Amino acid sequence: MENGDQERLIAARYRLLHLLGQGSMGTVWAAHDEVLRRQVAVKGILRPPGMPDVAADELRERTMREARAVAALSHPNLVTLYDVVQHEGDPYVVMELVPSRSLGEVLQEQGCLTEKQGAAVLDAVAAALASAHRVGITHRDVKPGNVLIADDGRVKLTDFGIARNVAEATMTARGITLGTPAYIAPEVAQGGDVSEAADRWSLGATMWAAMAGEPPYVGKNVMQTINAVINGDVPVPAGAGRLTPLISGLMRKDAAERMSLVDVRKQVYPLLPEPGTDAFEVRESVRLPVVVRPKPKIEPDAPLADDPGPLPFLVTAPLPPERRGRVASTFLLVAAILLFVAGSGGGFALTRLAAGATLLPPTQQTQQTLPTLPSSAPLEPRTASAVSANGEQGGRFTVNVDQSWTTYTEQRAADTRLPLSAVVHFVSGSGAYEAAVHRFPDFYPKRDLKVYFSGVQARWPGRFFGGERVPTPNLAGPRFEDSVQFIYRTVEGDGATALRRSHLSRVLPYGNDLWVVEVVVPTEQEDEARARLFDAIASTFAPV
Repeated sequence: MENGDQERLIAARYRLLHLLGQGSMGTVWAAHDEVLRRQVAVKGILRPPGMPDVAADELRERTMREARAVAALSHPNLVTLYDVVQHEGDPYVVMELVPSRSLGEVLQEQGCLTEKQGAAVLDAVAAALASAHRVGITHRDVKPGNVLIADDGRVKLTDFGIARNVAEATMTARGITLGTPAYIAPEVAQGGDVSEAADRWSLGATMWAAMAGEPPYVGKNVMQTINAVINGDVPVPAGAGRLTPLISGLMRKDAAERMSLVDVRKQVYPLLPEPGTDAFEVRESVRLPVVVRPKPKIEPDAPLADDPGPLPFLVTAPLPPERRGRVASTFLLVAAILLFVAGSGGGFALTRLAAGATLLPPTQQTQQTLPTLPSSAPLEPRTASAVSANGEQGGRFTVNVDQSWTTYTEQRAADTRLPLSAVVHFVSGSGAYEAAVHRFPDFYPKRDLKVYFSGVQARWPGRFFGGERVPTPNLAGPRFEDSVQFIYRTVEGDGATALRRSHLSRVLPYGNDLWVVEVVVPTEQEDEARARLFDAIASTFAPV
């Protein structure tokens, strides 16, 4: 926190006392309510750098609207939202301050929950979700990081997705941005709506992780995880004991078959701790002023993923160091950072994509470890829609892609270089190969291809190479410029872990829109992939 923020008064009522966490979308302070004289958490929603005024206005409106809706919720297992105010034109959300650890932190400390602890968490989160669903509010990102275990033993659900992600800045943005890959429901992973049934799946997946000590779906990269969620069998809960049928009942691929929250609570009731006892150890809370949590030293080979947002909980006293070893300590520090500096839910994949990064994490790719190019099986037509708003016209297209590749859609917010766009991704089962169709609606006549080229390069500062441009066949129809084939290479990571990727693109002006068909492959396979993948896919693209 900057010195000027300390003791600052927000809306003539909330005095900021101490920084709790800061991320790309907001900052959370411990604060004092000068009117009711109680401790609260205040979250300020930041305007991302370079966001246009119109998008910023929509972000503020969306934040205020969602906050007002969540403020209507009142339940002992929910983090209460007290107030939503505007100060100097920016929105601030005032919440209950809960001295606590997240369920994710608890799992890092003790590995997995006992049956009594699991029953207590399942009952509490089911009750919280039922309360929200009764008034038409879905959570959209139930996972261990959003379940708080208070120092007095209470269990609370938090973070209903207010201003969760830059790419959700417009009020109509939709796509696979809502949730965390290992916990999202299959229908959401395929681009469907986030419903109450999706929350129930996420609750089941969260309890699966709580009892097994690891998520139900673990892939080498995000797309492998999403592929497993969509196409894989539902794993049998590990170590869940008598909670097994409840978890399996929530994790049904068919949303209509998922167990109701009422039935979950009825069946878990006999497993709850005895009245007057706590399933979790009661801890002594740290009182304000909060001690600054020092920035942890992370090993260079342990990169952090972008996360869904800072949460309103107080930093508690650290456990004695002898209770966990070096590996567990490192994981706990990473979990703390994830809770404080996030921006997704939602979602991890979209955050990397919005930043111009590939879906794969840095991995060493030598000639011996390169993946095998997909077989020469015939590609089949796929029809999809690249739209950046509900009801938008002109975004449908066809392209020939392997039918086994997973599809999902994202909307990218405008930045200082490139305007708002929509992207449809087709990703191979291994995650090593990707075809993507980008559409920039109303790109012309205000812009030209120079804007696009400079914008792409700006996404990869210091890691952009090549950039060859040669003429390519135009799409049939009106256009402001001729089409160009654009090939560039990027490097992600450093040293032995560097990942080199080649981006083979056809940049296609069409009417007022700009379309880009891009195939991304390991650079070591660029020449072979050009003929077997890029030419075979890009030549079949056509707007509908």
